Amino acid sequence: MNISLTILLFGLVTVCAEILGGAVVLMRRGWPQRIQEYFLALGAGFILALVILDLIPVSITSIGQAAPLLILAGFSVMHFAEHTIVGHLHFGEEVHADVMLSKVASYSAFWGLFTHAFFDGVSISAGMQYNVSLGIMIFVAILLHKFPEGLTIASVMLAADHPRKNAFWASAGAGAGTMLGIIAMFFLKDIGSGVVGYAFAFSAGAGMYVGASDLIPEINRSENRSVPIAVFGGMILFYCSSRIVSSILGG
Repeated sequence: MNISLTILLFGLVTVCAEILGGAVVLMRRGWPQRIQEYFLALGAGFILALVILDLIPVSITSIGQAAPLLILAGFSVMHFAEHTIVGHLHFGEEVHADVMLSKVASYSAFWGLFTHAFFDGVSISAGMQYNVSLGIMIFVAILLHKFPEGLTIASVMLAADHPRKNAFWASAGAGAGTMLGIIAMFFLKDIGSGVVGYAFAFSAGAGMYVGASDLIPEINRSENRSVPIAVFGGMILFYCSSRIVSSILGG
């Protein structure tokens, strides 16, 4: 099979895995609020682990001392957007009583995961074009965290009271980010580490704000004291998939 077609096929598989994760959240017409809280807590842990264990180290390695400034910029932009531009929003007190976070926070979560997914696609495409065996290992490694990634963004969108179709399109859109990264590498044979570093640093700041300032406080307000424990489940989920990735690539 032509190498380009193989790469595109791999991209389609990752998109399907992302959508499948979102579909799990959308399987029922409406989840009980307690279940939504568990999904949200799992997503919060996943996002925070992604930021601390992946985005921040990569950005510092790529752009050095400029990374902390961009991380702070990402955090500050989110704070400004949520509490200055749309300062009338109060989490948990919007139109519906079951709303757990603002739509601004959900958009930020989406774009953070979209950026991460884009560079997943870059990795798959570059690896396959450089060495097929290496590319296959990268694909398998990335595929492992696509399901929880789709679950995360769909849960966040529903918690912000988006229509169910928007939650579906958010998981599909994150998957499309991977495909976009794959296609970009057909035209850009080499993306400088600086570009990756700048994108990851800003996304890290925004993701940190969403996870720590938006999601965690809402989770801690739950009367079900076991819900915050699910945050650690999300962290462990990302850590384990990340270790598997490192093991595969290291081999």
